[in-house]
Amino acid sequence: MDIKYLKTIRAIAETGSFQAAANQLNYAQSTVTFQVKQLEHELSLQLFEKVGRKMVFTPAGKQILPDIERILGTVAEMKNYGKSDAELTGNLRIAIPDTLLTYRMQPLLRAFHDALPAVQLSLQMANCFTIPQRVAAGTVDLGIHYDVTGYASSLAVTRLGTVPLVLVASSQLDPRTLDLQRKHQQMTCALITDDRESIYHKQFMTAIGERDIGFSNLLEIGSVEAVKQSVMSNLGVAYLPQFVVQPELDAGQLQVLPTNFADQTLTAVYVQRKSQRQSQVLSKFISVLARSFEVE
Repeated sequence: MDIKYLKTIRAIAETGSFQAAANQLNYAQSTVTFQVKQLEHELSLQLFEKVGRKMVFTPAGKQILPDIERILGTVAEMKNYGKSDAELTGNLRIAIPDTLLTYRMQPLLRAFHDALPAVQLSLQMANCFTIPQRVAAGTVDLGIHYDVTGYASSLAVTRLGTVPLVLVASSQLDPRTLDLQRKHQQMTCALITDDRESIYHKQFMTAIGERDIGFSNLLEIGSVEAVKQSVMSNLGVAYLPQFVVQPELDAGQLQVLPTNFADQTLTAVYVQRKSQRQSQVLSKFISVLARSFEVE
């Protein structure tokens, strides 16, 4: 069995199509198709089937992905045997939401790169509810996100720390015009979010729903940085992890509006497959990750 074939299957799982995998691996699509057919022949398994105009994994194909990951992980670990941290090689695929990647991970990434400069990182931004699914499917090695509960039994979940949430508005806004502690009212300003499916937006909507409070307009912008700029421009208010807006709060560009919700925190966690081999590279990254939350 050729290891290249297994890498091709993994690339298809990561990218979602034969053509995208071919682009990632710098192959012609015909090469990807040939390698898939060769592997299917060797395993006596059908890994893909055609649905409409797309090739998708069969149930057998999905079930074999963790085995492929274990094989490739073992090969990578063998190549790193006896090497120092600075000599370690390999690839590490991480799924993480925008807020954590953009506003918390930069010092961590710098420290990890300084310690293991030859390791290739692939950081994929994703919603917290989909990250555990990617980890369970084997398309990423590690998921870092806010706790959403309800995890598959195949996943191990480790707590990192607590993240406060705040409702922020422009410093130009008179805070007396927006009182979320009073029930049964309709706000005239806009509520701004980067993702209405994010856990902190859902948590906010549940909290104001319990108070029978509504907003006249929901402005969804697919970037946390754009949300901050919009709030600073007094286009509306936003509910975000406090660390995301702390520099603007310190500079007086934003202000925190009181809410007194019963729960105004999120728990940051990381998830990995229980069956996954803990490689040196993954262990080093988790160690740096844990330390970054301990220093707070």
